[in-house]
Order: sequence, then C-alpha cells, then structure tokens
Amino acid sequence: MTSTAPQIHEMSASEVRHIAVDFGGKLDTGETLTGTPTVVEVTTTELTITNKAVSTGVLSINGVSVPIGEAIQFTVDAATTGTYQIRITCGTSESQTVDGLITLSVG
Repeated sequence: MTSTAPQIHEMSASEVRHIAVDFGGKLDTGETLTGTPTVVEVTTTELTITNKAVSTGVLSINGVSVPIGEAIQFTVDAATTGTYQIRITCGTSESQTVDGLITLSVG
C-alpha cells in the first residue's frame, strides 16, 4: 500500500516550486535512497516535473533535519489550477524500493 504524506503542498499556477519529500521513516537504519527517483503525476498530465534527485545535502523539511540521501527533491511547474497527486518511487542502498504519494494544490 502506498503511503500518502499528511502535508499538502501549495502553489499558484504562476509559480515554479522546488519540493523535497522526507523518506527517512521508510528507511532502515543506515539505509539511503539511491539512483534517480521516479516522480510522476498520478491522474493527469498538467504538471511539468523536472530535476528529480536524491538529496545530496542535509535538508530541513517541516522543521526536521533530514540527513543526506533520505529525501527526494524535484521541481514542479503548473499552469492549471487543481489538486494533484504525485507518486514518488526510489530504490535504496539495501536493494529495496520505497514509494509514497504527495498532494499538490495549485490555486
């Protein structure tokens, strides 16, 4: 079952936003995300999603310090208002695959 993050990311239709998602809670001790993540819009093709990568520095996400290799980062460009689901999938250093959903509200 795919988990959905409780936070709803928000942006206006005129913005380009950088988004970071913490996957630390899905990783075992010492495990990190590896490779290039898959980041896709689930229901439409309205969003342009680029610059998909595993974090290479410590990030602060929702007030929590997230270690290197435990977050996925990407850029979103949206021209149409609406609420979108984005699915993120990535391999790990322990040959596992983690995935999750986020909600993006474009107003």
